[in-house]
Amino acid sequence: MRLHELLRGLDDDLDVRITGPDDARETIVRGITYDSRAVAPGDLFVALRGALHDGHDHLEQALRLGAAALVVERLPDLPSWGDAVLVQVRDTRRALAPLARRFFGDPAAELELIGITGTNGKTSTTYLVESILRQAGRRVGLVGTVEIRHPGQRMRAVNTTPESLDLQRTLRAMRTNQVDAVVMEVSSHGLELGRVSGCRFLVAAVTNLTPEHLDFHRDMDAYLEAKLRLFRDHLRPGASAVVNLDDPRGEAFVAAARGSGARVLTTRSKGEADVSLEHAEITLEGTRARLRLAGAPLDLQVPLLGEFNLENVRVAVTVALALGVAPEAIAAGVAACPQVPGRLERVQAGPDGPTVLVDYAHTPDAVEKLLRTVRPLAGARLITVFGCGGDRDRSKRPLMARAVARYSDRAVATSDNPRTEDPLAILAEVETGLDALRRVAPSELDATATSYCVEPDRRAAIRLAIDIARPEDTVVLAGKGHEDYQIVGRDRLPFDDRREARRALEARGAAT
Repeated sequence: MRLHELLRGLDDDLDVRITGPDDARETIVRGITYDSRAVAPGDLFVALRGALHDGHDHLEQALRLGAAALVVERLPDLPSWGDAVLVQVRDTRRALAPLARRFFGDPAAELELIGITGTNGKTSTTYLVESILRQAGRRVGLVGTVEIRHPGQRMRAVNTTPESLDLQRTLRAMRTNQVDAVVMEVSSHGLELGRVSGCRFLVAAVTNLTPEHLDFHRDMDAYLEAKLRLFRDHLRPGASAVVNLDDPRGEAFVAAARGSGARVLTTRSKGEADVSLEHAEITLEGTRARLRLAGAPLDLQVPLLGEFNLENVRVAVTVALALGVAPEAIAAGVAACPQVPGRLERVQAGPDGPTVLVDYAHTPDAVEKLLRTVRPLAGARLITVFGCGGDRDRSKRPLMARAVARYSDRAVATSDNPRTEDPLAILAEVETGLDALRRVAPSELDATATSYCVEPDRRAAIRLAIDIARPEDTVVLAGKGHEDYQIVGRDRLPFDDRREARRALEARGAAT
């Protein structure tokens, strides 16, 4: 594609200016990248400014590797750049999405996009919707926190919502593979940073909104405004919006959707709504539930554990209702939904081992819901291992700890992803929320009721919790879920709670 054809997709307010040879506009662009290390001859390199790196620092490398043109916010020292083709714009990140959309032929317009936003439950809800649509005979793609997948393809996710270039490339690959519907987690970062710019959703849904990412969004009002963008700016004509009215901010999403001309469908646990819950029986083996769906009962076998997953089921079923899926396909899809990695995922133990559950809960609300669900199902003692991430919202640390203290018989405070913070400093803030429990040494934890200890080494913390657990006890490992790494400093070190739990069970002779 010629450069001038590619640039037609950019908004006028980006103030596009081209610098270079007289025929710069006719430059052939064979690819786009924002990673200077990945530049191939003929690529357009877009210099993004990030929290840790600035692509403008790597322009020379991009040219050395054969970049045909550079998209920048500021011009480099021109005499040193020879005949380089430079495209200056006001905001390179805002420019990347329309460039990618145009280069890949606007694949989103050829797909039915279903966007799921909210603080907690996005991943489980997308898995449920994907499973329902498969049962309805659709060819489905999924984009989310754990992975990106479509028939015959699977790859690990880097961000909950991919960077716009990666997203457009993925959508084109899905469409080439005959995918017709894509279920996507749409994060507040993805909305704020324009990663879904140009995408128009047939259905948008919100699970809930609780404090999260306030290090990025400043306050809850800004966080809410970011989420509302999905309903205000990204719905296609004739779209539907699904809103969980159990959330106090649900009406704000209803208003935003109606302002966009969308059809609004609602769900709530009890009361008047398009989808509501009549009753449920929850065990550690699964859940039986009856929903009221458009006035008619719908019985479901839900393989996912926990009361909070009923909220995810209600949202997913309401999305299916918006898409016109038959009730029998909805029930079959819910029943067939696979285990969501790291979401109340059970680590199998032998008869002499405790029940061990791994969950991604890393916000106060998620930890509260997780432990409130597990507490009545636990056969005896509930032992919780948890920590809080570094370089993130510090205000949630004592709040998460209070939820742990409220429901746990024993707790082990440990490291999560400390990143560049001192793990001990993080734990000191965590401990301010554990005052309802008695602090003891790790060696005394088993013998002291309603107590907690601090063990900064997460591997040792998991081993301790499983070592002291009796066969009738339940151990919850909270915070990291599906993650198979731990971020210490700038390094991602191999670490998986599930694997460490299995090792601890093997060490005590209780593995299956």
